[in-house]
Amino acid sequence: MRITQGTFSYLPDFTDDEITAQINYALENDWPLSVEFTDDPHPRNTYWEMWGLPMFDLKDAAGVLLEVNACRSAHPNAYIKLNAYDARLGRQTTALSFIVQRPADEPGFRLDRQEASDRRIRYTTHSYATERPTGDRYSKD
Repeated sequence: MRITQGTFSYLPDFTDDEITAQINYALENDWPLSVEFTDDPHPRNTYWEMWGLPMFDLKDAAGVLLEVNACRSAHPNAYIKLNAYDARLGRQTTALSFIVQRPADEPGFRLDRQEASDRRIRYTTHSYATERPTGDRYSKD
């Protein structure tokens, strides 16, 4: 199963040249970029771990790609995404967000259905990654 979150999620994974083209597009629009990563991409998990600080002053695509590659090296089995922010409205608004790395094995999700009174149906998204968690945040020391 392939996680489909963010812009371009239904396309094949981007090459570094294609990622660089998107970085250039963001920089041309004066959108600062940031890199985030997680091992649980649940649709409601909006708080991924941030890799470094947002790159507000960086105007070179090579520098942004350098940070993406550093995050890839440090977290080879994580989901990594690149975010671009548009501050024209006076607040941090995500203008562009897309996944630049996926783990080799994507555990996926299950949709649980629950019937309630008055013929109402409730759905819950359950992440398979939480059944047998691995990684630093789950280790028991």
